Amino acid sequence: MATLKLEIVTPDAKVYSEDVDMVTLPGVEGEMGIFPMHVPLLTQLAAGEVAVRKGGQESFLAVGDGFVEITGESVSILTDMAIKAENIDEAKAEEARKRAEARLAEHLDDEEVAAVNASLAHSLAQLKVKRRSSK
Repeated sequence: MATLKLEIVTPDAKVYSEDVDMVTLPGVEGEMGIFPMHVPLLTQLAAGEVAVRKGGQESFLAVGDGFVEITGESVSILTDMAIKAENIDEAKAEEARKRAEARLAEHLDDEEVAAVNASLAHSLAQLKVKRRSSK
């Protein structure tokens, strides 16, 4: 069976680099399922959950905003955050969510609102992935 090379890179490290059967990712236009031989595409990644199917098993990662390059043989994700489900601290993510929501209630300028919204999206993505993997 054909596979895809999935690479997920953040400014800090290469978080994931393996051959996989399928990738589901959150694009800005909606969720996308990527199989081998997918049409080439360059698009934006929205903060959320990446699902990876490999050998009949699924694993999940929380990702932040970024970009995705898709070819028939590979999926390359460049993002500001990528954390595997097993590495997410649910209590810290919940605390970050509460802090971000409290900050949004304050009078902030546009730049601060954007930064807080990004922080909120990161914590929500982590909570979604962690809570899914805890089931």
